[in-house]
Amino acid sequence: METLVANPYVEVVDLGRIAYGDALAVQRAAHERVVAGRARGVPMRVFLLEHAPAVVTVTRRPEAASHVLADDALLARHGIERVETDRGGDVTYHGPGQLVAYPIVDIERLGLRVHPYVRFLEQCVIDVLAEHGLVGFRDPSATGVWVGGGVPERKIAAIGVRLSRFVSLHGLALNVDPDLSHFGLIVPCGLTRPVTSMRAELGARTPDLAAVKRSAAAWFAREIARHAEDSSLRVEESPLRVEESPRAEGSPTDASGDAVAG
Repeated sequence: METLVANPYVEVVDLGRIAYGDALAVQRAAHERVVAGRARGVPMRVFLLEHAPAVVTVTRRPEAASHVLADDALLARHGIERVETDRGGDVTYHGPGQLVAYPIVDIERLGLRVHPYVRFLEQCVIDVLAEHGLVGFRDPSATGVWVGGGVPERKIAAIGVRLSRFVSLHGLALNVDPDLSHFGLIVPCGLTRPVTSMRAELGARTPDLAAVKRSAAAWFAREIARHAEDSSLRVEESPLRVEESPRAEGSPTDASGDAVAG
């Protein structure tokens, strides 16, 4: 575990290669720390990592399990685990060569609601891709980040989050240079559309994963600080303002600050 960058608002930590269950335990411990330290403004955390062994994660959506096309025996032959997850979204693959980011952030401190927070994560991917010479964009009909101006567009990053007491868990997965054949064992995110990677799009110009990780670390440190400072200024300038719950504007967040999205 190595701190890549830190400021008064957030610490971005490199977990290297780590099993899914171990990373989940790290997330949950950090989540409790951020919730407990909310009044004291303790720094939030962002974890950057690769999952090894590879894993297929299945959400609680009724149709999600049917989007795993391989049985457990076939997954095992490919060295892939299958686990249930409490995030939003559908079925997702994680493995070596894919940069995963798990921000443990208080969306109230950032002045965000659930859906703007998902857009925040998409913007991270779009900006990181641009830094390395690739144009990414949103699809209004599907969460995530896409590339390719033609048809079909290709998905390069998946997003799925959980909010508990207004603090996030899970996050995003950007395909840098994973084994794309593994995506054929599932219906990624429940969508029958192509999946791609930076390697597939850029070829020899593809940066190594460490460079992409540094770009993501710098982005999170900068943008989390900016949002936190802007949110603090808005509160200071409006001392009589009644804070709205992040569930406003159709967000699925309930009064306890719990939600899933993806």
